[in-house]
Amino acid sequence: MLSRTVLSGENIILGSFIDEDIKKIIEWHADEKIMRNLDALPVKPKKETEIKKWLDECPQDTFRFSLRLKEGNELIGYAELNGILWPHRTGWVTIAIADETKWGKGYGKEAMQCLIRYAFRELNLYRLQLTVFSYNTRAKTLYESLGFRREGCYREFLERDGKRHDMYLYGLLRKEWKE
Repeated sequence: MLSRTVLSGENIILGSFIDEDIKKIIEWHADEKIMRNLDALPVKPKKETEIKKWLDECPQDTFRFSLRLKEGNELIGYAELNGILWPHRTGWVTIAIADETKWGKGYGKEAMQCLIRYAFRELNLYRLQLTVFSYNTRAKTLYESLGFRREGCYREFLERDGKRHDMYLYGLLRKEWKE
């Protein structure tokens, strides 16, 4: 019998979502601190139907995983590979630790290591890329510690609280990846 667990690290599991997760995901979308790091769109609470649609209508080029702690199976975020261009073996990476009490504990790094390994070994991708807002210092530090290189800058990309902020493009090539 195959396990529902797709990927795992020492403390986390990347797996499938369950119906009980919807309520927690709705809470995340109402949390300004979380959403301002994740999305350039204005913070807007989501309805249950919107979250269900996001979970149910996952495009073919998207691999979306729940991010749970092994101990207690608690949902703390999600990780995703999307926008995959199969002929070129490139894809986009997204990760969110949506439970603020779990920030700074290494769960994001562990999840990213699993996702990168999955992308390069299982999906045979060659290049991964992501964007991050200039004010998200924790995320930039994480990505750089994993070998991602800053490749570009979308200058003054968004405005938050009356200030303009850049959005950076980061990339990681398979040949640069160190397991």
